[in-house]
Amino acid sequence: MIKTFQNIIYSYFKQYGREFPFRREISPYNVVISEMMLQQTQTNRVSEKFEQFIQEFPDFQSLANAPLNNVLKVWQGLGYNRRAVALKNIAEKVVNEFDGILPADVEILKSFPQIGHNTASSIVAFAFNMPTFFIEVNIRRVYIYYFFPGKNLVNDSLILPIVRKTLDRANVRKWYYALMDYGVMLKKTHPELNKRSAHYRKQSKFKGSDRELRGKILRLLIANSNLTESDILKELNISSKKLNDILNVLIKEGFIKKEKHLFSIS
Repeated sequence: MIKTFQNIIYSYFKQYGREFPFRREISPYNVVISEMMLQQTQTNRVSEKFEQFIQEFPDFQSLANAPLNNVLKVWQGLGYNRRAVALKNIAEKVVNEFDGILPADVEILKSFPQIGHNTASSIVAFAFNMPTFFIEVNIRRVYIYYFFPGKNLVNDSLILPIVRKTLDRANVRKWYYALMDYGVMLKKTHPELNKRSAHYRKQSKFKGSDRELRGKILRLLIANSNLTESDILKELNISSKKLNDILNVLIKEGFIKKEKHLFSIS
């Protein structure tokens, strides 16, 4: 049964496997960049930004040394800007604590900023081709389709043991690429599969959200190095209290700083 399942996935991958720059240019650094970018962002958007990003910051050292303003400027268009801050912090940690060499260890990577079990496992699998076990949305879709027909509220705790049993330990990187690509195909042919997961959550609206406002504020501060609260307020259709609340959160998260009455990128 396991071999049959693997053959189905690999057969599809051989004919329809997707090409991305981050699959061609594999290195520990490049994998960290692409995996952080791929969190909550579609692959076509990541492909363009990935090449631009590694051209600007080709390694951990250059990213660690870069001003945050420069990093956020290149990051624009990907959203979820805290990932850019996390990447810079990750680069600093690799340089300062690991002599510039990314550790091939899931547990160590989980101690890095904004890296949980799934991201740490995917980094080790793709960067080092080492056996790890993780679930992301496309992988989940494949296992629900093949191993839980007709069932709803399928928990990842039921899927993970099957992921372990079916892993191609000789070709870890290729296997996970193949699984993900098969899952993308299933999204088109069986769009209901995601909703059968116990972990399914409908994404909240972006328009008018605090996340949208945060992005607008950061873009303003990237383009104009020092702005007062009044300057920012002129550009946004929100109350001064709302703006003050968001600015305080951005300061707390390390995105921006306030000196006297002027705001700028940290």
